[in-house]
Amino acid sequence: MKKEKQISSLLKLSAAFLSSAVLSCVSLPVHSADTDNWPVAEKPITIVVPFPAGSGSDALARMLGQKVTEQTGSPVVIDNKAGAGTLIGAQQVANARSDGYTLLYTIVVTHTQNPHLFEKLPYDPFKDFTPVIQVVRSATVLEANKDAPFDTTQEMLDYARKNPGKLNFGSYSIGSTSHLNGEILKKAAGIDIVHVPYKGTADASRALLAGEVDVYFDGTSTAVQNWKAGKVKLLGPATDKRLAVLPDLPTLGEQGLPGLDIVGWQGLFAPGNLKPELAEKIATVFRKALQSPGIVKMIESNGNEVSGAGPKAYADIVRKDYERWGEVIRSAGIKIE
Repeated sequence: MKKEKQISSLLKLSAAFLSSAVLSCVSLPVHSADTDNWPVAEKPITIVVPFPAGSGSDALARMLGQKVTEQTGSPVVIDNKAGAGTLIGAQQVANARSDGYTLLYTIVVTHTQNPHLFEKLPYDPFKDFTPVIQVVRSATVLEANKDAPFDTTQEMLDYARKNPGKLNFGSYSIGSTSHLNGEILKKAAGIDIVHVPYKGTADASRALLAGEVDVYFDGTSTAVQNWKAGKVKLLGPATDKRLAVLPDLPTLGEQGLPGLDIVGWQGLFAPGNLKPELAEKIATVFRKALQSPGIVKMIESNGNEVSGAGPKAYADIVRKDYERWGEVIRSAGIKIE
């Protein structure tokens, strides 16, 4: 009996010790090591790019990845998951571990337009992602076919009002920024122009040059190239300020068209619930890479602007643009099945 009591006492002591040890472990900052050690040199960082290899976003993501590898010693792998309006790539990252080793490099559409365009989205734009760093601020420019019967924005508006339903505008897909800007233009100016969607930016640009469409909101780089070659007329940038590459061209807002000042962007997201300390650390590493002269030159030569806004500022930008695009999409009644 005495021996049994001794064994019972030992078991109770062991249980108490184990319980205390478990509680001590729970109370430790279990993620601190991950934050302090990120990135581990032998562990690759995967950047999911929801666009094809060779696209503009892909090229910039690869340049950033190379600089991050040079800076940290960690290999950076670019994983192209194109298709479905960025949904495929975004879903992959939304379902990944939130440890800083799987990131999404995407554009404004993923978090601010898709949630309003699709009835069912395979991710929550806020719960499933942590904004890390805004890389680039980009712009679109309203341009016209070189043979259009007008040369300025005001002349285009006058022509549209005198000829309702005769003018059309192209876009690179239904629900794209080029489409939504066209809807804002129609509402702001009170004009009747017809939307003609295409499959991709190359097709939409070709259609403008061929005269299949009259006007089109194109990316700055392509718009400036075509303008210098005498292939298009530039009417005005849909931006909050004049473009450095077109300092003498007033914005559409300056020309009396309110609402056409939503700047596009590209940036980096991690899965949801990433620790703030780790988000800041990742942002710092990528911001240093972003400041490389070659990357700055590439961004600015395309008529875009280097950003570098960190997690908190970037989150505010995403939320603001989400609200603004939602209002535009609801007003235009656009839905994608």
